[in-house]
Amino acid sequence: MGELALLAAAGTGTALATGLGAVPVFALGARADALRPLLWGLAAGVMAIASVVGLLAPALDEGSGAAVAAGLLAGVLFLLVGRRALERRDVHVGALDGAGVRRSVLVFGVLLVHSLPEGFAIGTAFASERAGLGLFVLVAIAVQNIPEGTASAIPMREAGFTASQQFWAAVVTSAPQPFGAVAAFLLVEQIEGLLPVSFAFAAGAMLALVVLELVPQAFTRRTWRMALAGAAAGAALMLALSAVIGV
Repeated sequence: MGELALLAAAGTGTALATGLGAVPVFALGARADALRPLLWGLAAGVMAIASVVGLLAPALDEGSGAAVAAGLLAGVLFLLVGRRALERRDVHVGALDGAGVRRSVLVFGVLLVHSLPEGFAIGTAFASERAGLGLFVLVAIAVQNIPEGTASAIPMREAGFTASQQFWAAVVTSAPQPFGAVAAFLLVEQIEGLLPVSFAFAAGAMLALVVLELVPQAFTRRTWRMALAGAAAGAALMLALSAVIGV
């Protein structure tokens, strides 16, 4: 029982790490507007590399090509269906509405869904007999969560959400992680079989989000240079973290 409580606390810690990524966005205040293309590009670069290196590559290592392809397609379809549903509705949160709010909800939803397989990964690693693997995976996911918090906060700031809302929304996107970690620890054999598909699903949803939402916002005729710099910085950051942590 103590082991499960420790695992749940570890998963909660990775969720709180996501909130840290929102801090630079609301700390910049009005100055964030001038850096908007850079920040959108940064988010696109971070999420693209996280999808490929942190989700898709492990899925291919653990599962068959057919299973990974099915999961990837399902993730893309999930994003497309969710996007179409939001476009047809007058999405509003309190007094806020419009395209910015719809985009915020979409980014929030994709990050929320993709955090569950990350929780599975934590629990599976902790249940493994390999020494140090649980701590290794936990640190890797916590570090990766920080720029994902930035990605969720950027559209929220543009839509008019407060700093507190940006922070806690970022945390909530990773709320499934402690639950997924405990579930995987208890059902490690069954969850291990599901990991490749769930990772591929999350990768598909995130890559579709980058292509359909983040890139068009960042790369316009006037802003593409700054956006490209941001994307390169975000990609380099995630590749460096991957190299250091060994993911």
